[in-house]
Amino acid sequence: MTVILLRNGAVYSPADPFATAMVVEDGTVAWIGAEGAAEAHLSAADEVVDLRGALVAPAFVDAHVHTTSAGLALTGLDLSGCAPGRALDAVAAFAAAQPAGAVVLGQGWDDPQFPDGLPTAAQLDRAADGRPVYLSRVDVHSALASPALRALVPDVAGLPGFDADGPLTGEAHHAVRAAAFAAVTPAQRDAAQRAALARAAALGIGGVHECAGPDISGADDLAGLLAIAAEGAGPDVDAYWGQAVTSAGEARDLAAAMGVRGLGGDLFADGALGSHTACLHAPYDDRPGTSGRAYLTAEEVAGHVAACTEAGVQAGFHAIGDAAVDAVVAGARAAADRHGAAAVRALRHRVEHAEMVSADALAGFAELGLVASVQPGFDAAWGGPDGMYARRLGAERAAALNPFATLNRAGVPLAFGSDAPVTPLGPWAAVRAAAFHRTAAERISVRAAFTAHTRGGHRALGRDADGVLVPGAPATYAVWRTGELTVQAPDSRLSAWSTDPSSGTPGLPDLTPGEPLPVCLHTVVRGRTIHRADDAE
Repeated sequence: MTVILLRNGAVYSPADPFATAMVVEDGTVAWIGAEGAAEAHLSAADEVVDLRGALVAPAFVDAHVHTTSAGLALTGLDLSGCAPGRALDAVAAFAAAQPAGAVVLGQGWDDPQFPDGLPTAAQLDRAADGRPVYLSRVDVHSALASPALRALVPDVAGLPGFDADGPLTGEAHHAVRAAAFAAVTPAQRDAAQRAALARAAALGIGGVHECAGPDISGADDLAGLLAIAAEGAGPDVDAYWGQAVTSAGEARDLAAAMGVRGLGGDLFADGALGSHTACLHAPYDDRPGTSGRAYLTAEEVAGHVAACTEAGVQAGFHAIGDAAVDAVVAGARAAADRHGAAAVRALRHRVEHAEMVSADALAGFAELGLVASVQPGFDAAWGGPDGMYARRLGAERAAALNPFATLNRAGVPLAFGSDAPVTPLGPWAAVRAAAFHRTAAERISVRAAFTAHTRGGHRALGRDADGVLVPGAPATYAVWRTGELTVQAPDSRLSAWSTDPSSGTPGLPDLTPGEPLPVCLHTVVRGRTIHRADDAE
């Protein structure tokens, strides 16, 4: 038995709101308490860690990640930071440094980076000196593709979503993305996956939900990732496979063959707002001729949920627009009519993103126990009166997006994630984004946001006992160097912060915008260290 005593810090735990020490025995939390009582455990400890005032808290879970793409953003061409008018220069410089014949993979561009209009296929071809180029938009639902890459998909011009000179969407986008990623070598893919998992560990993330699928990454990509995860050196990886099924037998067989937790993640009910492909009841304000696209029929949605429910397999969908979210809720209700509401609730079927939630859909979420797997970074990036949401939808509809407080009040389980590489891995930034939502009415407390980014990810997997530091729980935690820790009253919003320890739960950092975010010193998963900062003693 290995016994580790952590002391002289702050431990975020409901077992003792004022705990300063914790004992871990063979990967399990054995004791939590005050500094004076820690002396009694000193003689039995194989290792004593002096926290020096650091905070120990449950490790984060990122409930929506595309690991390979996130890693390629770290190891490849990241356009998210390019100044307006400089993106093509970045493409040219990156292409010149690649081996002959290599596909240029980039991600993260947004429309304002091209003040003179999006580059034509010919301009992209010149910048990359004729190489195949795939540049996904920040939402990863459309992409710029060079002529050389388009030529790798001979029938692409006949697919829905094709544009002879502009971004590709829908099936055309999926086809060129598949061609681009097919050119990634196993060594490149392995390096990208390891880079993404290492980055997650360095940010205090102990688990990620990989959202894989035939339109996202492919079976080989998922198998490689799960093999890396099995080595046990990084965060836990719980995978989902986004492929629709029509029978219980098919659901059981597919989930077992892919080695996944469920058949969902990015099983697309629609697209994304930035690419005008999220499916809406009313047209886009800045493109009145379209209301987006439904990628699945109502019957396909209902059939998938029913098949998964009968098989005892968790289902899920990517759904952003109000029409798409309503369709998913209707499908869950149809499954409940067939198999009973209790069977649907027990499986905790998921809705990824759930950005536009009608009153009827909200009732369905609560009634059927649907998990809202949501991304606070979306509001931080695109919310507000001058943001992309307002340009696409108008101020009134935009203000109702990402309704975290509304969902929370209705009792809908929240699981926070990043959708990396759409928004970067960064759990404390996500907690702050939820607490300081650009729509004040949709702000939730820091404590509620922290819970959604820790316990929320575990609960979405059916692991209700995980994600909290209490005796008997897995020792999955992170150690943080923080500024001042803040006490928050139990039912507070941002206006009800208190410095009186008797009024609530102490221990979470001050995340006011402008304040530095906590720095991760140490990340541990069930007692095994997956990250230790260079300056951590």
